[in-house]
Amino acid sequence: MKKELVIGVNNDAIAIALLEDQKLVEIHKDTLKASFAVGNIYLGRVKRVMQGLNAAFVDIGSSKEAFIHYHDLGDQFLTMHNHIKQVLSNRKHLPDKLKRYPNLEREGNIKDVLTTGDYILVQIVKEPISTKGPRLTGEISIASRNMVFLPFGDKISVSQKIRSHAERTRLRQLMQSIKPANCGLIMRTVAEDCRVAELDAELKLTTKRWNEALVNIQQSNGICLISEELSRSAAIVRDLFDDDFECIHVDNQATFDELTTYLKTIAPDKNIVKLYTGDLPIFESFGIAKYVKSSFGRTVSVKRGAYLIFDQTEAMHVIDVNSGTRARAGQSQEENALEVNMASAEEIARQLRLRDIGGIIVIDFIDMMEADNRQKLYERMTELMAGDRARHNILPLSKFCLMQITRQRVRPATAIRTDETCPTCHGTGKARPAILLVDTIKDQLDSIVHDFKFRHVTLMVHPYVAAYLQKGVWSLERRWRWEYRCKFKVTALHELGFLDFRFIDKHGDEIDVNLLSEMQ
Repeated sequence: MKKELVIGVNNDAIAIALLEDQKLVEIHKDTLKASFAVGNIYLGRVKRVMQGLNAAFVDIGSSKEAFIHYHDLGDQFLTMHNHIKQVLSNRKHLPDKLKRYPNLEREGNIKDVLTTGDYILVQIVKEPISTKGPRLTGEISIASRNMVFLPFGDKISVSQKIRSHAERTRLRQLMQSIKPANCGLIMRTVAEDCRVAELDAELKLTTKRWNEALVNIQQSNGICLISEELSRSAAIVRDLFDDDFECIHVDNQATFDELTTYLKTIAPDKNIVKLYTGDLPIFESFGIAKYVKSSFGRTVSVKRGAYLIFDQTEAMHVIDVNSGTRARAGQSQEENALEVNMASAEEIARQLRLRDIGGIIVIDFIDMMEADNRQKLYERMTELMAGDRARHNILPLSKFCLMQITRQRVRPATAIRTDETCPTCHGTGKARPAILLVDTIKDQLDSIVHDFKFRHVTLMVHPYVAAYLQKGVWSLERRWRWEYRCKFKVTALHELGFLDFRFIDKHGDEIDVNLLSEMQ
């Protein structure tokens, strides 16, 4: 399977698209100003202990109080909590060694270990969703390429996806010999067959990061961020990168430099990060904008007339499978239902990853009377979901052909509106005269060139308008280029309405004629 990452960055947001065999399977959009990301470690302060919920609300600086349940404190919580108290009590020297305490009781009560006002080290496992604040854990971990470092753990675990018993034993013995005292490790699947030097270097970097976090705790003046997760782009590369990756396309110099440096640490022989410098937005150039338009929305087409309908309630997501006009001559109703359901299962598995849908999901497949067919569909869905990184559980179909899935939710589901404001009237019910569009464009171009002295101008318009401006040997585009004696070209942009247009300078920034006029 060939994989590509396409990363688009603007002033306040980053969008990351994962393509597998040139099909869009994941898209992530984050604001660069957002904080409280999954993986961030905070020194928080207990605001309220809720004995009835066996949980506590913790202030970590978020507008909404974060939440931690007793069962999320972790077995080593007493060891960690007392160690952090030691670090905070001595601002000059870190403790020489870690004193271990008994494991936390499985069925204990949170009021016995936490009181209001306590400082507590926590890590975010769920971003704020809807009205809920961040969800926390007391089991601190630092993830790297081949391993997860557990600063208060005491065991070495190896991913169950590494099937070779000899390799599992090798990794366990190797890491036992090189790891620092009083810490635990989880060896990830990609660690299989890794060289000793590579694992040792990575462990030293991770240990250094934890020691820096301890210094940050020691120097803190209260609630603060102790250790920040990698940037979104680097974290995705860390979690997804394998030999199937062919290229990572980035349109931002800073992100390009960051990923190039990061890849040198995990795969020095790979030179696959490419800086995109095209005129079109990167998602438009790679066709991802078109994928998004066709893949999001309430209704999604499958094949030959079949389609899916997505609905969301407060408690769950519901997906309805419809055969539409799909029917083949010579097929029975049962055969047709099985074929539609199998094709739909493939699209649903892709959509769950693409939209990052979590929680409870109910799928209403087309009714099938034969139990063997329902079992085939269940096995096919299990196979398709095997590559999903989010933890999930799939139940066999009921006799009504309903399938229930639970899928890990760590951030809000990706929701992209695919309906558009009327490109002609912009929702007002009144349209500008289309005949005046060319005159309006030319007037602004004249002002940009003569009044504001721009010599490199790109006009972005809807594809239909671009085709009109570029039509013929002596097209309007060529005539204007000759008339204004400037480097002028027309570029089609699907996201624009029919009567919308933008002027872009040679640096890729939009030229706002009205704003420039006000500044004069």
